[in-house]
Amino acid sequence: MALSACLASSLALAGCASGGSQASGPPPAIEAPAAVDAYKIGVDDIVQVTVWRNPDLGITVPVRPDGMISVPLVGDVRAGGLTPSEVAADIGEKLAVYVRDPQVAVILTDLRSHEYLSRVRVTGAVRQPISIPYRQGMTVLDAVLAAGGLTEFAAPARSELYRSDESGTRNYAVDLDNILDDGDLSTNYKVAPGDVITVPERAL
Repeated sequence: MALSACLASSLALAGCASGGSQASGPPPAIEAPAAVDAYKIGVDDIVQVTVWRNPDLGITVPVRPDGMISVPLVGDVRAGGLTPSEVAADIGEKLAVYVRDPQVAVILTDLRSHEYLSRVRVTGAVRQPISIPYRQGMTVLDAVLAAGGLTEFAAPARSELYRSDESGTRNYAVDLDNILDDGDLSTNYKVAPGDVITVPERAL
């Protein structure tokens, strides 16, 4: 799953009213994480740049809010939104003016932006709307309990899980009423990074 798609689901509450689609059946199984080589570098990620046989040109820096990093000799280089291999190729091309046949490697040492993108969010009629880090095996019920449970104004039978992928945002019906009161776990889906769970308020 592309990490940019995960971020879109954090905004699903705003977009689902106009662009979301109701999906039948349970959410699809969570795909295996993409290889690190395909990871798109994000703001605050820490990258290490090394140049073979030129240790003085190496540097370990965070990606700035503008998506750039500063590299000795070549200055600012774009890193945000690119893969490590793409950044390494760009730096190598720029360094070729100063160094003969530069061999550049870019390594991610701390994926700080990934932690934000992989959070699970619970909104609506819960005691404490929250954004929590995704953990493998986490379910809808785990996330709702982490939010302190439901308020007295909740309509748990109309809860929904929103998930975004390359085709857009889809919503899946979650019957928290059955889960909490009857132990019916058929809609206690496993969540995925970037999911949004909403619990609506009942009509007065």
